[in-house]
Amino acid sequence: MKLTRHNGRSGKHGTYNPRHNDRRFDVENSEHIDAERARQNVYWDCYRGFTTHDFRENSEQPDFSFEEIERMYYYEHYADHVNAQNARNEKTRHIERNRTVDDLLKNNKTCPEESIYQIGTMEESVPPETLALIVSEFYEEFENRFGSHIHILDWALHLDEGTPHIHERHVFDCENRYGELCPQQEKALEELGIPLPKPEQPKGKHNNRKQTFDAVCRIILFDVAKRHGLHLEQEPSYGGRDYLEKQDYILMKQKEQLATQEQKLEELTLKIEDVETLLEDVSGAAYDKAVEVVTDKVREQTQLEDMEVIEKYRKSVVSPNAKNSPEVVKIANTLLSRVREKLQQSAEKVLKKVQAVLLKPEVKQAGKEQIKNKARKSIKEKLAQGKLDADRENRVRWEREGRIAPTRKQDMEL
Repeated sequence: MKLTRHNGRSGKHGTYNPRHNDRRFDVENSEHIDAERARQNVYWDCYRGFTTHDFRENSEQPDFSFEEIERMYYYEHYADHVNAQNARNEKTRHIERNRTVDDLLKNNKTCPEESIYQIGTMEESVPPETLALIVSEFYEEFENRFGSHIHILDWALHLDEGTPHIHERHVFDCENRYGELCPQQEKALEELGIPLPKPEQPKGKHNNRKQTFDAVCRIILFDVAKRHGLHLEQEPSYGGRDYLEKQDYILMKQKEQLATQEQKLEELTLKIEDVETLLEDVSGAAYDKAVEVVTDKVREQTQLEDMEVIEKYRKSVVSPNAKNSPEVVKIANTLLSRVREKLQQSAEKVLKKVQAVLLKPEVKQAGKEQIKNKARKSIKEKLAQGKLDADRENRVRWEREGRIAPTRKQDMEL
């Protein structure tokens, strides 16, 4: 299985809103979310700790959304910086630069970063409690190493989609040159001693401390998973939140299409179960060779149609017009490969059964007798046809030489 940790702050609709994470919307209208299982989700925030759906409905304590929690945190920790900076702007007569704490939450440089954790796919994944335990231990190590400058604000364990996964949001901060605490990622990582991937080269988009930080987080996460007996695929993969939010729904639709193809595969393989029909097909050729040739033909025809369907579907997935992410393409190719393998395995099993029956001594002997009878008939027919051809050629030659009277065309045709 693959362990996924994806990070991001914004998409095509702006900065990510935590309403998706704590399900502060009508889940009944979301076709990729099971509304009943949504009641089993687990939530955590930096002010209240763990909460659940039942807590929201039954607790006498006030209920706060993740959006409100993050706003409270930002006002508590960064309002002094915002006010001081606005005062400096006014002093230098640049009040157009003034902003509010809410502006920090909306800016993709200063808003919380979101990470999504998942182990496996819809086809195979770890139990939710295992995922929660692994990520919780990761957060503990995360806090010990980076807690002075990186703060986890909230996270949610989702059990209402195809695969259990966790959405977690955190903020990077450190003091600026005025001694004010404010959100700033690169400076916070520098304060933590995180080096550049390539220290000898200038800092930039492809050489920044966040790259090193994410690599360290992956190592910690894999170490925790290994302590729990999981040996996961180590190769990293990349994708955006839009893909991750819809991943399980897309996989579900792909699974339905592949299930239809698998059903068609079963129907095709059943068509060659009738051994007697195959025996009739091979009886007109040399026996051993006939078994080999016919079974190869059966394999080809049995697989051809489904192979064409699979290949057509694969091309539609990898086509640039489909606009699928590399991860969707990779998953689709994996699933299609499994169907192709099942097709080949099913056909091979039936073909081996067919060959075993055809090669039984009593069946093989009967087949040889049929071949001999057909061969005799074929030889007699060829000899007869050869005699007619020879007689016709002799007659034409003799007429040309004048040795016999010419034969009428009608007689020649007869």
